[in-house]
Amino acid sequence: MNRYHRSIAKGPLSLFIDFFWETDFDPLWDTHPDGFSDILFPNIGYTYLLNLGTPFVMQVGEKKFPMRSDGFLPRNKALECYHKPGNRLFGIKFRTSPIIFEKKVNFSEYRDAIYPLSYLADAGVIRKAKSAGSFEERVTILAGYFEELVNQYSGSLQPIRVVTEILAECQQNNAFDVSVEELAAKYKVSTRTLQRYFEMNTSISTKQALQIMRIRKATEHLVNSPADFHFSLYGYYDHSHFYKHLKQFLQKGTLAKLKPHIALLSKLHKEV
Repeated sequence: MNRYHRSIAKGPLSLFIDFFWETDFDPLWDTHPDGFSDILFPNIGYTYLLNLGTPFVMQVGEKKFPMRSDGFLPRNKALECYHKPGNRLFGIKFRTSPIIFEKKVNFSEYRDAIYPLSYLADAGVIRKAKSAGSFEERVTILAGYFEELVNQYSGSLQPIRVVTEILAECQQNNAFDVSVEELAAKYKVSTRTLQRYFEMNTSISTKQALQIMRIRKATEHLVNSPADFHFSLYGYYDHSHFYKHLKQFLQKGTLAKLKPHIALLSKLHKEV
């Protein structure tokens, strides 16, 4: 479904934020009066979620959370959002949040539920963004706020630069099996320090982050271009190896939506 506004973060802010987004579902309610749901695969980072409309339900993994207000949403689990007429959501998809400069936040403590946003964002800025008249105005308000934070603490960026550089390089080169020891040596830090960088900034370990990126990229390839998909492009030993990882990655709802591809993989899995 393409009924979303989206704005990619630019400049120094792109170290922290992937993009801003907002739902654009009003044209859909005539054909979907009872609502619908959409599913997101696990990802790295997290989302600041602003509720601009009526209450909605968000499922994180296998747990459902009725949402009346705003929330902090970890992205390391599969998500399903249940939309009804009157719902309108705005989100910021973070790699890691600049709020870590101002408050002692360890994001590894935020990974299994939806949490209140009040501690993790300036309340005045959030109120101003929610009362803005358009998606573009909300992006301008929030991007300006976070850019000011980044500029103010530019000398404290080393851990974030290490994490974002590793993620970018591994994604570009399909280097998802590189060891933590090798990465730590490259950046002249201990493995313990590197793990702390990842857990504080992304909520999960180095290995978990790379494996989520790996299966996301492989799954996107499988869905969008199954004819030229091959497991070896992503470092899997054989179809069985990839199939097992895919089954771990998806929950029941997402498995149903990928039924044609799962059927193909099941057949291949039985043949190996």
